Order: sequence, then structure tokens, then C-alpha cells
Amino acid sequence: MTPRRTTYLIIFTLLALSAMLAVKWTVLTPVPASEVTGSLPEATTVVLAQVTTEAIRHTIKAVGSLRANESIMIRPEIAGRLRQVWFQEGQAVEKDQLLVEMDDSELQAELTQAAAQLKVSRLTYERLKQLDLDGKRYVTKQQLDEAAGALQVSQANHALYATRSAKTKIRAPFAGMTGIRRVSPGDFVGVGRDLVNLEDLDTLKIDFKVPETLLRHLAPGQSIDLTTDAYPGDTFHGTVYVIDPQVDMSTRSVQVRARIPNPQQRLRPGMFAQVLLTFGQEERALVIPEEAVMPKQDKTYVYLAQDGTARQREITLGTRTRGFVQVLDGLTEQDTVVRVGHHKLQNGDPILALSSSPH
Repeated sequence: MTPRRTTYLIIFTLLALSAMLAVKWTVLTPVPASEVTGSLPEATTVVLAQVTTEAIRHTIKAVGSLRANESIMIRPEIAGRLRQVWFQEGQAVEKDQLLVEMDDSELQAELTQAAAQLKVSRLTYERLKQLDLDGKRYVTKQQLDEAAGALQVSQANHALYATRSAKTKIRAPFAGMTGIRRVSPGDFVGVGRDLVNLEDLDTLKIDFKVPETLLRHLAPGQSIDLTTDAYPGDTFHGTVYVIDPQVDMSTRSVQVRARIPNPQQRLRPGMFAQVLLTFGQEERALVIPEEAVMPKQDKTYVYLAQDGTARQREITLGTRTRGFVQVLDGLTEQDTVVRVGHHKLQNGDPILALSSSPH
């Protein structure tokens, strides 16, 4: 055998051995499944919650400040010196009760003078009129008219001074509680000077605003529940009695006013309060936990658990209550939603329920 043929034989033998080893390696080495069929995602662990039904109240929440049923600042209509203060600060007073008396000595003198002038004018007119009735015409028509005019002027002057004299005694226009006094006896006060505030506390009012989108749910006579920071845990009750006919164009809301009985006067004007207005009740409303809801732009979604797979579903929401939210459309009582873990999901992903969350 020539050397060249020997060399070819050796090369052929080496190639054959290499081919046999390659085939054997291919058979023994496992091929990853991802290289053969594509990757399969692992199941995402989630917490599920069953869609349930419960009775819910349809409510509107708002805030506002309390105000007295009637509230005024007592001010004098005439200037003068305060003679006497007839009330105690913080005292309950009745309607028409005398509160403040001002010095009226000068006005009384003017009133006495006006009364005397009135008496003279009346006598003069009556005498001239009697003469005219005798039929002899001892007085002219002009004299009689002048006497009648003078009588009217005297009557007006007397009424003026009587009215001004009456204004020196300031009385309560309604029953209520006096506030802190701003003046003392002997003070000279001008017209419009603040003397004391008067508040009717037996009934309070509260004003609050409701979005115009809820206007159709408002009506006089609806009940409200009111809570305050001053009395935590206590709820006060009132009734809506007026709804402003005009919607505020800047806030797109309507103002509502309600009355709250306050017989023990625990509530005070100016207190901040939270208002809960109830406008309806539904006995069997579909509800899900709020955590299950996924807002996206102007729509709302949840993930349904169906045969170990997460399926995205658009829903319409209603009233929220105690961590749960009413579903108006998109779900049934037989559905189960993903409560926790939906932020890691895509539509169609496999899921593994860690546990079912009770209502």
C-alpha cells in the first residue's frame, strides 16, 4: 500500500469516528423545551375574592360648617351714652327682652316739646274747623288748610321723637343666647357700634355643596348624619330643607342647607362637620373589594379567575362602602376576581390562587 493511500485511509477513519461521536452527543444531550416549543410563563400567585351581594345605602359625603338658626350682632340705630346693660354674657334671653338702655334724657325733652306743639296745633285746627261749621265763614279756606298742615307737621314731629326715643331701648329680636359683650355702661357708642352677638342655638343649620352630577338624587326632606371632631363617635341627625336653585358655575356644585335639632346645645356655630346624606338603599347589590379594581384612563377593569387563567373584564362601578365597591355592570354573582396580584398580570396569564379572601 502506497503512503498516499495510507494517509487517505487514516483521514477517512478519523472523519467517521467524529461523525459517530457527534450523533451520540446529540442523542444524549437534552434539548431545552423552550428551544423546541417556545417558553411557557410560570403561573402568578394571586389572592382571589368572590363577587358577593349585600344591602348598601346610596350616600353622598360632604363637609361644611355649622351656623346658628338665627344670628345677629346687636347694634344701636342712634348715637348716645349707654345707661344700663340688662343682660349677662352667655345668658339665654327671650324675644323682646330688654338688652341695652341708652340715655334718652335729651330725646325725652324733645318728645315733650313735640307733644306740646302737637296739642296746640290740634286745638287750633279744631277751633277753626268749628267756626267754619257754623256756616258763617269766619275763617277762609286757606286758614283752615294752613291749620290742618301745621297739625300734620306736629304729628310727624311727635312720631319722629317718639320713634327715636324708643330706639334707646334695644330688645332681643328673637330668643337666643347672648355672646361676649363689647361695651360697658357709660360708653358713648355711635350708630352701628357692635354691642353683643345674639345666637339662636336650639336649631342649627349646615351648608354643604354637592356635585351637579348628583343633583338628581337631592330632594327636601332627605335625612343627613352629621359627625364632628369635637364629639368623636357621636352622630347627629338633620333634615335637608332647601336646595339652591342655582348651580355654582365655578365649582359645578349646588349648595344644600339642612337643619339639625340642638336641644342640649352641644353643637355650636362655626364647628366643622362631616355630612353623610342618604338618598336610597339597595338590598342585593353586587360588591367586590376595592383592591381588585384597576382604573385605566376613563375606564375600569378587573381580572376574572377562569380555569386557572386571568381574564381582563371591563366593569361599571357604583357606590363605595367600607372598603368595597358596588359593580353595576360587567360581573355576576358567580364570578371570582383577582384581589391581590393583578398588577403583575397580563390578559390570559396563568394564575395560582394562594387563598380565597373572605368578604
